[in-house]
Amino acid sequence: MRLGINLGYWGAGMDADNLAVAQEADRLGYSVCWAAEAYGSDAPTVLAWVAAQTERIDVGSAIFQIPARAPAMTAMTAATLDTLSKGRFRLGLGVSGPQVSEGWYGVRFDKPLARTREYVEIVRKAMSRERLTHSGEHWTLPLPDGPGKPLKLTVHPVRERVPLYIAAIGPKNLEQTGEIADGALLIFFAPEHAEETTLGALRAGREKAGLTMEGFDVAPTVPLALGDDIDALADTFRPYTALYVGGMGSRKQNFYNRLARRMGYEKEAAEIQDRYLSGDKEGAAAAVPRQLIDSTTLLGPVERIADRMRAYAEAGVTTLSLAPAGFTLEERIAALRAGVEALERSGAAS
Repeated sequence: MRLGINLGYWGAGMDADNLAVAQEADRLGYSVCWAAEAYGSDAPTVLAWVAAQTERIDVGSAIFQIPARAPAMTAMTAATLDTLSKGRFRLGLGVSGPQVSEGWYGVRFDKPLARTREYVEIVRKAMSRERLTHSGEHWTLPLPDGPGKPLKLTVHPVRERVPLYIAAIGPKNLEQTGEIADGALLIFFAPEHAEETTLGALRAGREKAGLTMEGFDVAPTVPLALGDDIDALADTFRPYTALYVGGMGSRKQNFYNRLARRMGYEKEAAEIQDRYLSGDKEGAAAAVPRQLIDSTTLLGPVERIADRMRAYAEAGVTTLSLAPAGFTLEERIAALRAGVEALERSGAAS
């Protein structure tokens, strides 16, 4: 198992610290540095900035939002980033959610699986430097009865195949991800529930494509907090968990709420959502089960974190991307270093 670092969203007032965290992760031998986008900072600009000021660490999008860009533009961006970083770019894609897709980009959140499959087909074809043609439900290239003609990407990526990841939560999306991608970007991954919530569907997709899990990157992002008071550390993640389980998406379409239910928290997930959507965010946070937090984060002293890392590795994780908690740069750097120490103690490093 390798380590990654997830910087989350840029522009939250800690940008200089984020760069320092990425540079320390590079120095410590972390495998990849991910950056996200929603409706604030865009990921490509951040990744170019980080890549220019690091040496060895890969830079990855977690995620580029599919409704934000035409697939050919994503191929152009990926090829450019791979070239500028000298072969260190990983392309992570995701459909985002209905509120962002329709509210920010004006793109209907319909048929996300079919849209993702087509998108990946076009991106892969463009990046292979074939002349780009496609006839599908969502995209037709070139447009018929017009001046468009099949074009070929003029940029040469460093690698013949840039690793492509998909952010997946639901069973059908996970299965398709296993079938068409090189890795899965995961959130709220609990080793104890890995098979029934995640790995079974990924494996089914790999088998559908005539492949095994060998070489497929299972890459969850896991919050990390150092300290001896486990209860207090868990409490710091209550608002974060309540936001996703209770407030992401709508009552009918919340992927994280469904995931919590698949882990066995049916009643608790319903209560968290009811409280959050009624405006009682504190009550929603209080309703989050301690065990749900503990199973989806890394909490405690290095020894305890090492034990949990071993569980992640045994569950099939190949890249464990850390999101170190802390309000100061010193706290985040300390968490990064503890992550390396914990991985070494776990015996799960690869």
